[in-house]
Amino acid sequence: MQNSGGARAFQNARLQKKLMKQADAIIAAAANAYGQGRYAEAEALCREILKALPEHVDAMHLLGMCAHDGRRLEEAKELLERVIALDPRSHDAHNNLATVHFDLGNHEESRRCQERAIALKPNFVVALTNLGNTLMHLGLYGQAIELHERAIKLKPDYADAFCNRGMVEILLGQIERAKESFDRALLFQPRHAEAIVGSGMVSMELRHHDEAAAKFAMALAIKPGAPRILAQRGRLSYELQRLEPALADFDAALAVSPKLELALRGKAQVCLVMGKTAPAIAAATALIEQNPRSEIGLALMGFAFSTQGDMDAAIEYLDRALAVRPDYGDAIRGKIFLEDYRAEADFVVQQAVRKSWWDQIGSKLPRRELPKRPLDPEKRIVVGYVAAEFRQHSAGLTLLPVLRNHDHAKFEIICYYSWPGSDEYTAMFKSLADVWVDAWGLSDDELADRIQADNVDILIDVSGHTTGNRLQCFARKPAPIQATGFGHATGTGMPTMDYVLADPIFIPPSVRHLFAEKIYDLPCLITMEPVTNLQPSELPMLRNGYVTFGVFNRIYKISDDAIRVWSRIMREVPGSKIILKHGLLDDQLLRDSLVARFIAQGIAVEDITCLGTTSRDDHLMAFDKIDISLDTFPQNGGISTWESLYKGVPVVAKLGIGASSRAGASIVAAVGLGDWVAEDDDGYVEIARRFASQPEHLAKLRARLPAQIAASPAGNVEIYTRALEAGYRQFWRDYCAAASESGAAAVEEADAPSGS
Repeated sequence: MQNSGGARAFQNARLQKKLMKQADAIIAAAANAYGQGRYAEAEALCREILKALPEHVDAMHLLGMCAHDGRRLEEAKELLERVIALDPRSHDAHNNLATVHFDLGNHEESRRCQERAIALKPNFVVALTNLGNTLMHLGLYGQAIELHERAIKLKPDYADAFCNRGMVEILLGQIERAKESFDRALLFQPRHAEAIVGSGMVSMELRHHDEAAAKFAMALAIKPGAPRILAQRGRLSYELQRLEPALADFDAALAVSPKLELALRGKAQVCLVMGKTAPAIAAATALIEQNPRSEIGLALMGFAFSTQGDMDAAIEYLDRALAVRPDYGDAIRGKIFLEDYRAEADFVVQQAVRKSWWDQIGSKLPRRELPKRPLDPEKRIVVGYVAAEFRQHSAGLTLLPVLRNHDHAKFEIICYYSWPGSDEYTAMFKSLADVWVDAWGLSDDELADRIQADNVDILIDVSGHTTGNRLQCFARKPAPIQATGFGHATGTGMPTMDYVLADPIFIPPSVRHLFAEKIYDLPCLITMEPVTNLQPSELPMLRNGYVTFGVFNRIYKISDDAIRVWSRIMREVPGSKIILKHGLLDDQLLRDSLVARFIAQGIAVEDITCLGTTSRDDHLMAFDKIDISLDTFPQNGGISTWESLYKGVPVVAKLGIGASSRAGASIVAAVGLGDWVAEDDDGYVEIARRFASQPEHLAKLRARLPAQIAASPAGNVEIYTRALEAGYRQFWRDYCAAASESGAAAVEEADAPSGS
């Protein structure tokens, strides 16, 4: 028996030796096929080896890499874990398993595997830069840079390390350094797809969108269908407001890589803009599930809650995002915007969050040294308007009549348009400017250069902290005088902004010390292009036999407190109905959610009508169905209030404790309807109830309101513009006087005798 057993062992040993010899030849062929991108062939050869030798480490390792490249990530993970179990000291296996974990979104596991690979091989440059990449995704930017530079020191021509360093530098806002890193990577490896993408990202940061598009196309030609490149192209489309192509790219990226952070982020952003709330929430949820500390996921979830009117939950998510990353600009801007929607957010709270933007972002930007200019107080003043709203937009509608009525003999008007698209309103704005600059494709430094070259005396910000703003350019102070108004005139928190254009109701004297800017009072916070083509209709209640209230505001301005008060009004005005109109009401989820909030207050569903997107004329004609408009609070309407008044529909307004909750009162009082402004909820209900019972008064008011508006300094756009221009002239005279005094003081100091 022993002799027989020994013979069998000898035969098995010979067979194993023969198989191993054959396996060496097959694995060499498999590696060659893998290196040439013939993954199916490489995989078939590896499986042939493993059929005969189930624990062949090299075949198992290469099969794991094939599974990874085929996006079978769980299979790749299991194979590489088996490799490590068989060969715990394989630094390559640890590093490759880290790559699989990274693609699965398991960044801490990826970090652990990379650290083990480096412990086994301290000068392992691939693992060093990969660990740097992982640390970047964990928000440890400083450590990430150190690892990339350590890899570069060991291998000075290592394109991957230069590319990865550039990615971190973009996140740190070091755009020029990032450009140098990507250029170095491409010097050593001209077809390095990721470096080409990084270079495209730099172009995006510099707002050179055509360059970025060309680079992403080049990268996709090298790596067709690569999810990260698709996601970057989607991001570019989103920046350009090409929403459908953006969504298509994000979905294509997620089909290949379901946990890809950039694609999930992009999908959530696009869906929020498109009014597709449910998929936006799903994408934000996925981000948070794979990383509970994802500041991006937390912020996007906050924005999703805001579209549903839940501002407290929205701010809570934004605060969680800022706890992770205090300088996260999108979250700070979101919080600035959303604090205006909270009843308890007074002027103190609102200005504090604006100051936080300055402290975290604006104050870190380099300020321009302006050359001296002639100080002629009566010269023709060069006024530059910087806006993303030179189009059909509420802020644009407030600015259009001003541009139409400017005195061009006394003021040169330059418009810097910072938005990718245009419409019929853009053409109107362009025709009213002395100089038109398409600023969308200019970086903040390039825009500041242009403003300086144009010798702008007074630079006006129209956007505030809203989408498309160029406040980072204003932080550089490229003009001697800077002011904010029209679009979001609630203050910027910026010491480089000299004035806010407002009025005494919108920003009362008692709180002005809280602002970084001086307040200049106009006849009203905003005016509007007169509505002359559509006259008021007959009072609807005369033909209907019941009162119809209307709310034609953004639905995220509709707070629970407002719904509670409106429902109380409807109960006190028997038979009354309400019409709600906004584009987002095309989204059934949001429509059903809004109606449910009224039903919870005892209002019957048949008494609620929701209207969605229409043309502007149809939007204005919809006021023909309304007897009385109800202003939203704490965030009031602006243009919607003016539109209602021009259509003869008076608006019930209420004074709040923050700027955004006083806009309605500002407008309503400015056209002589002070008795429609309430101090509190009870007063608001009483105004609505009292006037709803006076159809004759409402009918007369409806007929005379357009003329009453035209007679007021707030509604007469020529008078309004002269008042604004008087402010501009005073700004310039004050500047000239201060500069002259400063110059004289400097001369006196220079001429003073020196001490012994």
